[in-house]
Amino acid sequence: MPIAPAVVPARSAQNSAGIQTLLDAERDAQKIVQKAREYRTKRVKDARSEAQKEIEEYRKQKDEEFKAFEKEQSSGNSKAEEDANKDTEAKLKEIKEIGEKSGSKVVDDLLHAVMNVQPEVPDRIEMPTQS
Repeated sequence: MPIAPAVVPARSAQNSAGIQTLLDAERDAQKIVQKAREYRTKRVKDARSEAQKEIEEYRKQKDEEFKAFEKEQSSGNSKAEEDANKDTEAKLKEIKEIGEKSGSKVVDDLLHAVMNVQPEVPDRIEMPTQS
């Protein structure tokens, strides 16, 4: 039995409307997926930025702790350095005093040794015999 011509256009219009509804729903779904992707991308960027800030804060905190530790340790070194400088100054003063007291005698002894040389032949060397 053939279908009446008036019924076919009604079904065609109904199918077309159903297809259009499906296409609209698919477009809406794509928009939702796109917004979700953009939101996820934004959250990832925000998370990276926040993590970088936390890293910088942690680095700054550890740098401050290290500087405080370094300062604490170097203060003990400065005391030892000061004591060493005092000892060095005392010894230099002592050496200068000794040099002032006996410096001229040392110079005289050196000049005497240089000017009054008495050469001697070592025992290991045989002297030529005179005939």
